[in-house]
Amino acid sequence: MNEIYIDIGWAVVFSMVGGIIRHPADPRRHDAHTPHPEQADPNLNEDKEIARGNRAVAEYFGRVVGSTIIAIGIVIAAAILGGIIAALF
Repeated sequence: MNEIYIDIGWAVVFSMVGGIIRHPADPRRHDAHTPHPEQADPNLNEDKEIARGNRAVAEYFGRVVGSTIIAIGIVIAAAILGGIIAALF
């Protein structure tokens, strides 16, 4: 049983090291991405706009937050599943 935990630990270590190595080597990370909303309009206050009834900002903000939550969940699920599969084989 301890071997499974060791294998899961190694899977986590390899995933972290691969991510750290991959991040600076990613050619798309600076130029290809669309600008962050704060870079496009740094003075936009989402809370004030939503309170004023600006539905466009509210819907956009909701989509950004929702997609972020889904993406984080997918990454966590993939890491857990990869660790389990690595431990079982």
